[in-house]
Amino acid sequence: MSSILTKKMEINNRTIAHFDLDTFFVSVERLHNSELMGKPVIIGGMSDRGVVAGCSYEARRFGVHSAMPMRMAKQLCSDAVFIRGDMEQYSKQSRLVTEIIAEQAPVYEKASIDEHYLDITGMDRFFGSLKWTQELRERIIKNTGLPISFGLSVNKTVSKMATGQAKPNGGIHVPQQQVKPFMFPLSIRKIPMIGNKSFRLLRSMGVSTIQTLSMIPPEMMIQVMGKNGLVVWNKANGIDPTPVVQYSERKSVSTEHTFNQDTTDVVLLRNLLISMVDKISFELRKKQFLTGCVTVKIRYSNFDTHTLQQQLPYTSFDHVLIKTALSLFERLYTRRMLIRLIGVRFSQLVGGNQQLDLFDEDPHMPDLYKAMDQIRLRYGAKSILRGISCRPPSV
Repeated sequence: MSSILTKKMEINNRTIAHFDLDTFFVSVERLHNSELMGKPVIIGGMSDRGVVAGCSYEARRFGVHSAMPMRMAKQLCSDAVFIRGDMEQYSKQSRLVTEIIAEQAPVYEKASIDEHYLDITGMDRFFGSLKWTQELRERIIKNTGLPISFGLSVNKTVSKMATGQAKPNGGIHVPQQQVKPFMFPLSIRKIPMIGNKSFRLLRSMGVSTIQTLSMIPPEMMIQVMGKNGLVVWNKANGIDPTPVVQYSERKSVSTEHTFNQDTTDVVLLRNLLISMVDKISFELRKKQFLTGCVTVKIRYSNFDTHTLQQQLPYTSFDHVLIKTALSLFERLYTRRMLIRLIGVRFSQLVGGNQQLDLFDEDPHMPDLYKAMDQIRLRYGAKSILRGISCRPPSV
């Protein structure tokens, strides 16, 4: 019993900061074009099947929001400035913010392209946590020109909700004794992980505020929502033991192949590399990650090992990653010696979905990937493959 109480005290005694860049894509565009300031701006695919990837607060007043079909956004806010978007610039600015945080924070997690969690537990012994967080925010704004908001509280859930209330371009501190007074008046929509389906279900039960949700017996929540019901109930009561996972190069996905017989068959090597990228790209999308760095590795027959890596705009699409991997391989394999092993790794992972990958290349491409992934999820990862992936290594 004492160990449980000790663990609960440790959870409640954490100090977690959540930083979120305000209307990130729009803010980056405004860095390069000050004439966009104060205007409704909508960023996304420009085709008939494009979607909104980001929009300014001015556009939101017209009902525009992310993931909305671009056609509908144009109807709601025809006077907006529409921009295709530049993922390379957004990735560059995202990395710059991460570098500033990495210089200052003892433990940080890059949760997505525009948000970070920081565990600054114990900071009050040396430097006030609120003051430290405010100064970090000011440093980010000064060095990047990007508006950013923060929430500071006892866990990830409350901190993220505080950030939402602090926007635009502000900060809120919610100490332990203020967690429930802060949360309870808010709509259940403010709880992270409650999507439209869960919201409609809870509203059908007459639940609209977090306070009402917190009063439902946890057993009933499990009956209604399954195992996620208890997670939602905990969040509604300000409980979230989820740790801040240190962001590092260890946060990666990779695969490699050792040949039974060393080879110089370049066609075989290229085809195998493509199939490997195809495999781990699917793993990225399944876990809702994007990668910002590709590394290719080769080991010669004399065991000399060489790697080459390249940063790229955050993506999870095969056709982009395959092109990068093949380019790295061509630059890496110059000695034409027998190869014993080949591998590929995706690192600098951030949370994100496929819509961030493309703004408007081929409007059918996101749907194609979605359809292929649905088949793989239902029938197995090998149920649908690229043609070359069906050819097993012959050596």
